[in-house]
Formats: sequence, C-alpha cells, structure tokens
Amino acid sequence: MENIIEINGLSKKFKDFELKNVSFNFKKGYIMGLIGPNGAGKSTLIRCLMDLMQIDNGEIKLFGTTHSENTKEIKQRIGFVYDDSHFYEDLTLEKNKRIIAPFYRDWDEKAFKAYTVKFDLPMKKKVKHLSKGMKMKFAIAISLSHHPELVILDEPTSGLDPVFRRELLDILLEIIQDENKSIFFSTHITTDLEQIADYITFINNGELIFSKEKDEIFKEYRLVKGPRDLCKNIESLEPVGVRKTDVGFEALVTNLEKADSHLLQQLYIERPSLEDIMYYTVRGVSL
Repeated sequence: MENIIEINGLSKKFKDFELKNVSFNFKKGYIMGLIGPNGAGKSTLIRCLMDLMQIDNGEIKLFGTTHSENTKEIKQRIGFVYDDSHFYEDLTLEKNKRIIAPFYRDWDEKAFKAYTVKFDLPMKKKVKHLSKGMKMKFAIAISLSHHPELVILDEPTSGLDPVFRRELLDILLEIIQDENKSIFFSTHITTDLEQIADYITFINNGELIFSKEKDEIFKEYRLVKGPRDLCKNIESLEPVGVRKTDVGFEALVTNLEKADSHLLQQLYIERPSLEDIMYYTVRGVSL
C-alpha cells in the first residue's frame, strides 16, 4: 500500500534542542498517533511536515513528493489543525471562513455548514471572544471542509470537554472509513490514541523511540510489579524503566520470555498503557 508520509534521516537543530535523524513511513488509510513528553520534538516534527520550518538534513515526502517539488499541491491535499489559534482574532468566524475558503479548490460549503451545526459554532462571534475549545472546533471544521486526503492534528483535543473529545474521535473514525484518507494525530491524551490509532510513533528528546503498529507495541511491552527485594532479579528482563516505592517496584520490560518460571510466579504482570510506556521510557532505569 502507498506511503502517504515518508521521512528519511530528518534532522533539525536549534540552540538547545535537536531533532535527530528521524525516519519512519506511514501508509494511507490509517490513523497514526504521535506521542512524547513536552519538549520531545512533536510540534517541531509537525512543522517540518508542513514546511513551516526548513529542515537541516534528510527528506520528507508527502503523497510521494516533496514540498520543494510541489508544496502548493501538497497543502491542497492536507487538512491541518494547529495546537493554537491562528485566525484573525478581531474578525468573526464567518469572516475568517470567507478569507480561508477561497484558498482551497475543493472547498465544500455544504460540508462546512454541517460542521458548524454539529459543533454548535457561533459564526457571528469574534474569535477573541471564544474559548480555546470553541476555537479548536472551528479549526477542525475548517480543516475538514475541503475533503483532505491527509489530516494532521497537533494537540487537537487540548482544551476540549470530554463529550466533544469523544465526538471528535468518532468524526476521525468516520473519515478513516475512506481508505484513501489518513490521519496523523499528536496528543498528550494517550487514551484517545488507544481508542482510535492504528500506528504509534514515539519520540523523546528529539529521537525516534519507535514507529509501529499499536497491536505490535502492546504485544512487545509488559508492566511487571513485585516486592522491592526482587528488583535486582529483573535485570535479565532488560527493563526499559523502573519505579521503586518503599515496599515494591514497577518496571516496563520487553523480554519477559527470558524470565525463569520461579521469578514469574512472584511477579504481577499486566499490559501497560501508552502512558505507561511513555512514562517508563522517559524515566529510565536505576536499579
């Protein structure tokens, strides 16, 4: 199946941060979640994808081409939701829409009006008088109303109430029913990705930790818990991260099959959440 995103050896250096040699592919027809702690490089990666900043090394291809070859065509085929409002604050939602819509050749006014009703958008209000959540709803409506093939969302559920967050996830799942469309979705709310994502890309401190199918990730990792005196015994499991308490420990491991049966009988084993995987990977090991 065709790759909708191809990133090879992407590097971008700042004074105090560097995105380092990131490479991964993403096939069309799926949802990919992007996770990582604050400052990991998620927004930098997305801005590079959108050609909002110049990369130092590597190559980014969208729909099989690069921004330098055909950025205008690429951006016609993308629906982009920023992590913050980039609208004209002193204008109403209606006036903002009138400015933005002509830039898209496939703008669908009927679809946009359906979203305004679905999201209960106050089109006569100025952007500056809206809550962050309402601004995000407007951004989502704009991004989806020209029928993009790739939807890129940078923290779209930030500031949204739980009810609309769930509605948004349902909308994204509806979009993905068209196998020619794809969604690239950055969020801190990893439970959202556990519900809808097919693939997860995890970056930490500017480096790619993994980019894999979600089901494969949950097969690979396990969270083990036990009494503190057994903590040293888990070295053979090559723990990714460990947290100790006064009475016990928790550890994220990937080599559970290497444990002897006697040790396994003394441990409590469960499937970790994406949040667990992110937390223990960032925390690291100190036995």
